[in-house]
Amino acid sequence: MIAGIRVKVCGLRSLVDAEAADRVGADYLGFILHPKSPRCITLEQFRAVRPRLPPRQKVAVTVEPRAEVLAGLIDAGFDHLQVHFRAETPAETVAGWAAAAPGRLWLAPKLPPGTPWRPEWLAAAGTLLMDTYHATGFGGSGQTGDWDSFARLRREHPTHQWILAGGLNPQNVALALGQSGARWIDVNSGVESAPGVKDAAKLAELASAIRKHIVTDPARPQ
Repeated sequence: MIAGIRVKVCGLRSLVDAEAADRVGADYLGFILHPKSPRCITLEQFRAVRPRLPPRQKVAVTVEPRAEVLAGLIDAGFDHLQVHFRAETPAETVAGWAAAAPGRLWLAPKLPPGTPWRPEWLAAAGTLLMDTYHATGFGGSGQTGDWDSFARLRREHPTHQWILAGGLNPQNVALALGQSGARWIDVNSGVESAPGVKDAAKLAELASAIRKHIVTDPARPQ
């Protein structure tokens, strides 16, 4: 953790970047397996680097996978499975993901503004990620989201773990934490020098911004 805030650094493509995330205190290392992402790595590439990765939790990021694929990702050494999907995905498909990865599933629905979270999603996973809506993709837009809506979801569903994603960077993370109440964030493009290339200085700046915010945040639990 960084000053009590859980942090996932996503879109990792190299051991150097994973080590940089580890040095600043990231809890989770995220690897995108979606072929259309500029930050995609193959499962074979992950298997090759896994023995040398820092001892942090590893997260596989996928888009609407088949349920049997999730079992293979667990076998490959991933601790958690983050699934992005369209809002119209059938409930039985979501239930299949939950059955294939009990206790490991993170759900990240692609929700147009104003679209409610469906009860079956809340039932299927205890960890939910709210990313910025992008009409032509699944996350990774670099655009910030609706932090007020995130805060409301946390209040309405306090037994779930909520992860805030979308355009977070060293310059806006303090504002995002204060407005959303998030205690778990996912960063990607905001700490990069190029798509898929993490910037160690930006990661350090992000960690510093989080620590400064927590010290001065009057809402911080004592």
